[in-house]
Amino acid sequence: MDATDLPPGLDGNLVEFVKGGCEFEWQSYTKTRFYTNAFVINGNKLLLGFKKRGFGANLYNGFGGKVEPGETSAQAAARELKEESGIDAPLEHAGVLIFLTEGTDWAFHIDVFSAHSHTGVPTETDEMRPEWFSLTEDSLNGNDDRLGISSSSDLPSIPYSKMWADDIYWLPHLVEGKKFRGRADMVKDGDQFIMRKFWFGAVC
Repeated sequence: MDATDLPPGLDGNLVEFVKGGCEFEWQSYTKTRFYTNAFVINGNKLLLGFKKRGFGANLYNGFGGKVEPGETSAQAAARELKEESGIDAPLEHAGVLIFLTEGTDWAFHIDVFSAHSHTGVPTETDEMRPEWFSLTEDSLNGNDDRLGISSSSDLPSIPYSKMWADDIYWLPHLVEGKKFRGRADMVKDGDQFIMRKFWFGAVC
């Protein structure tokens, strides 16, 4: 895809796999803040964390946070994973997400990482409660969660209804080992953020 067709903030040779909110303009921003998000896959299960406090509280997500001065995004991802779950993992870069929230002039730039092994035992911290979820095909695509049925695994299905609204679009690509990039402009609806305009694509 031509770079001029991509949402502001994204670049590279990308193939669109979903978009929405075409009737809206992309929100402008002048500053960028860098964050990380890490996901651990172990066989047919995915480790997520239930956020207990702060931004995104009461939602499930990967493990991550702000990139501190002097850190690379990879170093920050490894540090945050250890701080929030008690484990170490050989993280590899999987994707980039750009988020904006209504009324701000800065963007979240989130480098997303994944790993297929780890050392240590996932342990609850003050901020996050680690939980394993099934990676059955129905669970991965959100069918179990939407229909209110359990997967064939002893583990619960991926709780998309308790995650950020964009996760259902790109998380299956991460699990399949496909690199991706995307952007979503969010607006607040009561206590929740919803996507007003979004675009996600795979890296060629």
